[in-house]
Amino acid sequence: MGAAGEGFYFHTEGLAVGYQKTPLIRDIGLSLRRGEILTLIGPNGAGKTTILRSIIRQLEPLGGLVFLDGKELGKWPAGELAARLSVVLTERIRAEGMTCQEVVETGRYPYTGRFGKLSGRDHMAVREAMELVHANGLAGEAFGRISDGQRQRVMLARALCQEPELIVLDEPTSYLDIRHKLEFLSLLQKLARERNLSVVLSMHELDLAERISDKVACIRGDKVDRFGPPEEVFTPGYINSLYQISTGSYEERTGTPELPLAKGRPQIFVLSGAGSGIFLYRRLQRQGIPFAAGILWENDQEYPVARALASEIVSERAFCRVREESVRRAKQLMDGCQGVICTLDPGMGSDFYPELAELAEYGRQLQSPLGFNFLAR
Repeated sequence: MGAAGEGFYFHTEGLAVGYQKTPLIRDIGLSLRRGEILTLIGPNGAGKTTILRSIIRQLEPLGGLVFLDGKELGKWPAGELAARLSVVLTERIRAEGMTCQEVVETGRYPYTGRFGKLSGRDHMAVREAMELVHANGLAGEAFGRISDGQRQRVMLARALCQEPELIVLDEPTSYLDIRHKLEFLSLLQKLARERNLSVVLSMHELDLAERISDKVACIRGDKVDRFGPPEEVFTPGYINSLYQISTGSYEERTGTPELPLAKGRPQIFVLSGAGSGIFLYRRLQRQGIPFAAGILWENDQEYPVARALASEIVSERAFCRVREESVRRAKQLMDGCQGVICTLDPGMGSDFYPELAELAEYGRQLQSPLGFNFLAR
């Protein structure tokens, strides 16, 4: 293994992928150690699936090399490779008349020999894999009649019963509801930790990709634009640029997308903090009411949401006292608005935040003719 791949179970060198001898993405350099999870992200049509299919040689690479455990992928004997590498792609498999258990059993074919007869060890591996993904209750069900989410779990069980060292998955959470997304990804994380399984997958759910991944590869144009740990990839403004977001925004710090703010002069001033104003910000956005917010510290959990949705924010740097000029600007905005809403807990009173208590008292003197009641919890 060359120096570029030293210490990695899986890596690529100068990989080029595409169709009909036309490279779409060039010079792809990815690497993964045992027990790590690598996620490919990027816009629809960026080439994530093309990369995955080229890695597993379902598509012939147009250049470069793919290595698995120090050996070029094309030099592995088919049977040995099938025992080390398993795949879950989005395409439908032909399983007419097969039960879910029979589909999972096909994952043992690398071990069964030419006649495909399963041993006791093979049957045990099938049972264990189905139990792992909570699909044992589907064993006797017709594969063609189950839901997409159930089908995805069965396909994962099929891949796991191969007892692979590397698993490649193309958008495995696309058809799952939030409960099953979390269960599915938690299972992958557990397998990576406990079985030293390496995972390469593509995903559209950026918030989940950020949480599960040890490394993230961002596909843009004809290249991998960024590759590294999530904290180095998800920097402020990068996702908006990668996906060319022009309507709304994505906040990397919280991993949340936001719809476009209501434009115009603020009609409501929201005095909030510590996350108490987030639902209100989104309610105002839904109703198309421009608002101002403050006074927020820049490390407050609701600051990123306010920055995305408020017409103006009165803010302070983290851990700093509230300045007189900030109080003055907040009062100016209150005076110019048609109403003030306060969501602050009374516990944030004059002993700790006298400036906020002063603003809350000031706001009580103002009217709210837009149908909002002045709130003081």
